[in-house]
Amino acid sequence: MRLMIVGQLEGYISAAGKIALQRGAKVIHCEDTIEALGALRNGKGADVVMCDIKQKIGQLVDDLEKERIHVPVVACGIGTDSRSAVKAIEQGAKEYIPLPPDADLIAAILEAVTEESNTMIASDPAMKQVMELAEKIAPSEATVLITGESGTGKEVMSSFIHRKSKRKDAPFIAINCAAIPENLLESELFGHEKGAFTGATARRIGKFEEANGGTLLLDEISEMHPSLQAKLLRVLQEKEITRIGNNEPVKVNVRIIATSNRNLEQSVQKGEFREDLYFRLNVVNIRLPSLRERPGDIVELAQFFTDKYAEANGVETKKISAEAENKLKAYGWRGNIRELENTMHRAILISLEKEIEAEAIHIQDSAFSQGTSSGGGEANAPDPNGVGSAGEKASNDVQNTGAVEALVGKTIADVERDMIINTLDHCLGNRTHAAKILGISIRTLRNKLNQYNDDGAAIPKAG
Repeated sequence: MRLMIVGQLEGYISAAGKIALQRGAKVIHCEDTIEALGALRNGKGADVVMCDIKQKIGQLVDDLEKERIHVPVVACGIGTDSRSAVKAIEQGAKEYIPLPPDADLIAAILEAVTEESNTMIASDPAMKQVMELAEKIAPSEATVLITGESGTGKEVMSSFIHRKSKRKDAPFIAINCAAIPENLLESELFGHEKGAFTGATARRIGKFEEANGGTLLLDEISEMHPSLQAKLLRVLQEKEITRIGNNEPVKVNVRIIATSNRNLEQSVQKGEFREDLYFRLNVVNIRLPSLRERPGDIVELAQFFTDKYAEANGVETKKISAEAENKLKAYGWRGNIRELENTMHRAILISLEKEIEAEAIHIQDSAFSQGTSSGGGEANAPDPNGVGSAGEKASNDVQNTGAVEALVGKTIADVERDMIINTLDHCLGNRTHAAKILGISIRTLRNKLNQYNDDGAAIPKAG
């Protein structure tokens, strides 16, 4: 973990930094928020910023957002009253740490703020084969293309490969190609010089330079515009980038991992993705199975998320009841692990029994459970001719008839709006996750939501 400490903190900064170092963090110190912003612009990356409460925290948070530098800010101070701590949180700080520093408290907060589940649960045979391949190719320098449905854990797998590689002590930088507008993605990747375009108020180091010596994850690369694909191909071939507004090439040493939830071969055939870039990326392909293809992991993953969110919300940890387990295994999990995570987050919050009861498992109806989980047992398995039992077929017919009747009288636009808003609500307001489940770009989702908001519809908030 990379920690940036901002401010003087009256001598306690060395103690806080020492604690972080003992916990395995790399520490950078900046005198004030201006120096901190400059360091981040110039590639001195950080996973979390610990800022003296006397600094302009609100301004720092706003500047980071304007420049699309995604790093959480934690406020800290000496003998600060609760009002100042609350103010810091209101200004955008994720947490507040009182000083003098307590080692366990700092470790816990830094872990919580930077938490990214890197736990790889792979008990199912289908997933064990994938893990064996990942372990084998991780130490190499080969470019890796990770494919699979939305929510299968492609970014977690990318991080796993980096941690098992020879570059594990160097930066692991991720960029979501679907979440950044086309006109800004080139700057994010390659950087820019001051004045290169409107809004370029200072020189900015791109993700390639920030990841130099380490690994760069190009998440959802299938969403990248073809014109930028050509520039990316040149960078991969020449191993050098050129910042916008500058003609001098800069050498970079980066291992590339790319992910996609689309069939890139089909995208190549349609002319949406460059064939030469596809072959350049697809040196090693790791396909992550959907959750319904690895039923042996469903309950273990569900318990993992239950424990995680019980701790995060300060509620009692609970085991999952047998009835709830059966319900989880019988569901199709179109949203895969991400959908399971959100489901268990809700379950631990609303459960009323000593164990997570089946009633606390709120999952979508047949519209989102297409495809039968192979973990549902023989009762849910289709017969060899592709026809289920008479009872199952009758039940499905009734459900499908009810679902169709509920749509009668609605326009296509109304159905689309309800599906988008309900999916966003299902994802707890997370637009990136909702877009992946819906199979649309984050840009399209954003435009739709702006339209619905203008029409007066209630849009779910994040969290």
